[in-house]
Amino acid sequence: MNQQRRNIMRITSVLGAAFAAGLLKPADVFAAEWSQKVFDAKSLEAAVKELGGDKFTVSQDVTITGPDIAENGAVVPVSISSRAPNTDFMAILVEKNPSAMSASFNFPAGTEPAVTTRVKMGATSNVHALVRADGKWLVASKEIKVTLGGCGG
Repeated sequence: MNQQRRNIMRITSVLGAAFAAGLLKPADVFAAEWSQKVFDAKSLEAAVKELGGDKFTVSQDVTITGPDIAENGAVVPVSISSRAPNTDFMAILVEKNPSAMSASFNFPAGTEPAVTTRVKMGATSNVHALVRADGKWLVASKEIKVTLGGCGG
C-alpha cells in the first residue's frame, strides 16, 4: 500500500469518527456560508442585500461572456472573471429565472478569479456577474436570448 493511500485512509477515518461522534457537522466543513435566502432572492438587488451588501457598481473590471443566442436554455455556457484586486467572491445571477442566483464561488487569496460553467435559463434574460472585491460589490451584465427554455420550459 502506498503512503498517499494510507494518508487518505487515516484522514477519512478521523473525519468519519468526528462526524459520527457529533463533533463535526457537514456545515462546519463544507457549506459554512450557505444561505437559502440568497438563493431565494428574486433580483440582483435582493441577492446583494442577502449577501450583506447595500449597493453595487457596474465595473469594467468584471467580465461576463456567453452566447448571444442560446438554442437550449438547459445548458447555457457562461464565463465570468474579475480583474479587480482582492476578489474573494463571484456569483452568476439569471434575472428571469425562478431563483435568480444560479451559482456562487469563493476564491482564496492568490487564486485567479475566473469561472466557466453552464447555467439553466427559463427565458431570454439578463445574466449578471456579481463580484465582491475589497468589500465592494461590482457587477457586469449580458443579455442572452433563449430559443428553448431550460427551467421546465
